[in-house]
Amino acid sequence: MINMEWNRLLSPKRPGNYGKSSSNRSGDLRSEFEKDYHRIIGSSSFRRLQDKTQVFALDKSDFIRTRLTHSLEVSSFARSLGQNIAQYIIENKIDGSFNLQTKSDICDILQCAGLIHDLGNPPFGHFGEEAIRDWFLRKMGELRFQDKPVTELFTGQMLEDFYHFEGNAQALRQVSKLHFLVNEYGMNLTYALLNTIIKYPVSSENINPKSGDIKDKKMGFFYAEQPLYEMISTEMGTEGVRHPLTYILEAADDIAYRTADIEDAFKKGCISYEKLREELVKAQKKADDSFCDISRLDPVGMLDHQFDNAMKREVENPQLYAVQNFLVRLQSALIFCATSGFTSNYVSIMDGTWKHDLFYHTYGEWVIKALGDIAFQYAFLSKPILQMEVSAGTILDFLMDRFVPAIMNYDTEIPLKMLDKKLVSLISENYRQIYHLYARNCTNDAEKLYLRFLLVTDFVSGMTDSYAKDLYQKLNGIS
Repeated sequence: MINMEWNRLLSPKRPGNYGKSSSNRSGDLRSEFEKDYHRIIGSSSFRRLQDKTQVFALDKSDFIRTRLTHSLEVSSFARSLGQNIAQYIIENKIDGSFNLQTKSDICDILQCAGLIHDLGNPPFGHFGEEAIRDWFLRKMGELRFQDKPVTELFTGQMLEDFYHFEGNAQALRQVSKLHFLVNEYGMNLTYALLNTIIKYPVSSENINPKSGDIKDKKMGFFYAEQPLYEMISTEMGTEGVRHPLTYILEAADDIAYRTADIEDAFKKGCISYEKLREELVKAQKKADDSFCDISRLDPVGMLDHQFDNAMKREVENPQLYAVQNFLVRLQSALIFCATSGFTSNYVSIMDGTWKHDLFYHTYGEWVIKALGDIAFQYAFLSKPILQMEVSAGTILDFLMDRFVPAIMNYDTEIPLKMLDKKLVSLISENYRQIYHLYARNCTNDAEKLYLRFLLVTDFVSGMTDSYAKDLYQKLNGIS
């Protein structure tokens, strides 16, 4: 058990300096967290989210969400949650150290965290993560470097990093190193913001989904970023536990994608109004039979009410009207629910012993689960999604097959083959520059090889859906 304090949790420190401290510049009244916001908005990695999949890859419809629109929604929900939670803490005097400046800083941090929480996700949605993990699980045992199996050269953590490749860990890498602005510190964001986006404060070797603690579900940082994590967590007093704001960010993400997936699936024709209502009725009855407290949240009643409103207003498409307005009102209810989850468990969250999300044992818990189950059954298992995943798997497999072998002897005394040299030249110069900056500090060939493997995953993860598809076609001679 630890005792986290807001004066440390909201640290405005940064890993590196961009020359003269911006706080010394006359006329700049922004807080350090407001400066984070402007660095993110102006970054190329943030702009690339507009061509990355949320659910429906390479979809040309103007109403389907991308990673960019999803991130904007998460940012908005996170800030709203921060406002609600902070105001409740202040008004009810839950924490004497909490004041209006604390509230302002928390809202700014959460707004930024929502914008960058998915920056590390590869093309083609969460399937892209699975495809990269699967490639390493299938192919790592075949790879050799200077006549030695890579599996014998890498440490256990290095291997597990690739076997459990994770977009969350890649996001930390993206903002802390790969966005090369002035030096090797990436966007050089504040400690508080960096710690907030680390959902899983464990290494790849310490993943334990069966522990019962949500923080152990996945890895939060690669071996390459472990020193950064240790520096930040030691400074802020969060060693091995989640930053309290991480729970809020996660709740905002859950609200955004659970409701958005239903709306997008409905608009794409994956689920009808009648089927949605039928599934909600079944889920609500199951929750009632399990003695859950559903008295304060009635999704079926909310949906029916919106449909009645549509009929009274004589709107052209009453079912669309009902679904959209139902989801908006459901989002508000879930925000209230997550607010209650945080404030009711404030002490456990602050001493690092809370093991669940903010919906746990609230009246919204079953709703969040039901929305996920419905989306999975009617959208993620739909024929268009399955066809996309097969295509995406073919593309990502091909790219990994070409680029991993090509970098094996890069930056070594062994000359590259003609084709490998051309493939390496296609990797972003920025990423190669970052590789060389950190390779200088490596103590052995295995560490440098590990960084070259990360060079490939950096390159592939940074691709947009369209770029990955286009590069695949060009390298295969497809016009």
